[in-house]
Amino acid sequence: MKNEKRAVALKYPQGASAPLIAASAKGYLAEKMLEIAEREKIPLVKNGELADFLTVQEIGSIVPPETWEAVAKIFAFVADLKK
Repeated sequence: MKNEKRAVALKYPQGASAPLIAASAKGYLAEKMLEIAEREKIPLVKNGELADFLTVQEIGSIVPPETWEAVAKIFAFVADLKK
């Protein structure tokens, strides 16, 4: 379903070679992830194309190299928010 909500949580543990997919969901579970993120004041970045690609990857896996540039921009944006 094209209008189905998607959500992906990323993390970049110290010493990891690239960010990891910490959680991923579609539909109802994605809505719940987004609600929790908003409640906990976790920064949200909307990128439907990236979410489409990452939600089909395995949770716990490194984000694919073809997404590194987009993911790096997200981490840079979040870092700027913390300043």
